[in-house]
Amino acid sequence: MTGPDAPHTVAVLGTGTIALGWTALFAAAGFDVRVSSTRADAEDHVHRSLPLYARSMPGGPVPPERLRARLSFHRTVTEAARGAQVVQENVLEDLALKQEVFRSVDEAAPDALLLSSTSTLLPADLGARLDRSGRVMVGHPFNPPHIVPLVEVVVADDADPAQVRAALDLYRGLGKTPVLLRRAVPGFVANRLQSALLRESIHLVREGVVTVGELDDIVTASIGSRWAAAGPFRAFHLGGGAGGLRHLMAHLGDGLERSWAGLGNPPVDDALKEKLLTQADEAFGTYDYGRLAAWRDQAQNAVIAAVRDAGSVEDVRLES
Repeated sequence: MTGPDAPHTVAVLGTGTIALGWTALFAAAGFDVRVSSTRADAEDHVHRSLPLYARSMPGGPVPPERLRARLSFHRTVTEAARGAQVVQENVLEDLALKQEVFRSVDEAAPDALLLSSTSTLLPADLGARLDRSGRVMVGHPFNPPHIVPLVEVVVADDADPAQVRAALDLYRGLGKTPVLLRRAVPGFVANRLQSALLRESIHLVREGVVTVGELDDIVTASIGSRWAAAGPFRAFHLGGGAGGLRHLMAHLGDGLERSWAGLGNPPVDDALKEKLLTQADEAFGTYDYGRLAAWRDQAQNAVIAAVRDAGSVEDVRLES
C-alpha cells in the first residue's frame, strides 16, 4: 500500500511472539511502530528480542538498530493507538479482554484499521461492543508472522468493503499473501488444517507407529515439501496423471471416506503428554530456543524463496 494516503504509523498491541514478529516486520517496512504492553520490562524485552527477527527478515538481514529507531513504547492501548492509521492487536486470547481493548482503541483511533491476530475468535464477536462492530477485522498470521506469507483476513457481515480492501492492500504491501475468507468459521482455515494433521500425528505416535522425530522427518520429506510447492488439491490433481483430479476422485473417491473412518482420535491424557514431551526432548530438546528458531527461520525463508523463484506454471517451458 503506497502513496500519500498510505498508513505510516501502526500500533502493535502486545509483546508476545506474534506481536514481536509484527513489530519487526512493520518497522522493517518503514512504519513508525507504537508498541503497547503491560509488561514492566516491555522496552527491554523488545530490544533484546529484535536481533532474532532482524536477521531472519524475508528480504535479508536488517540491522536491529534500524528497527529500534522506528519504535516507541506506551503503557496503554489508548496511548499507542492515538495517531495510528493501523492497529494490530495481539493480546491474550480472551474475548472479554479483546473486546475491552477494541472499545478503548475505537475511541482513540476512530478512523484506523482495527485488526486482530486472533487464531480462534470471530470478528463479529470482537467488535460486538462497538457502535460500528464491523470495524474489527481479523488479520490472522501464521507463526512466525514476519516470515510466513499467509494472513487470513476474516470480516463480519457488516464490514465496510473499503476497509476490507485497505486491509488487504496493507498486507500485500508488507509482502504477505492475504486471503479473504468467504465465510467466518471458528479456527479459520490454516489452523483447522494444522489441527487435523496434528491430531493424526499424535495418534500415530501414541500407537507406537513412529516417534515424534520420525514423524517430523516423514512430513518434511514428503507432504511438507510437496504442499509447499503445490498445495493439497493441485498435488492430488497431478497425482491423477493426465486425467487429473477427476480421474483420481473416480478411482479413490469411495476409499477416501473409508480411510477417514480409520483416522485416530487420541485422548490427550497425562501419559500421552509425557510420551510426546519425552520424545520431543530426545529429538530436538538439546537445542536452546534461539538456535532452533534461527534454524527454522533460515530454512523457512529458503523454502519460500525457492518456490517464489520457481515462478508460475506459465513460466515453465517444456521441451518438444
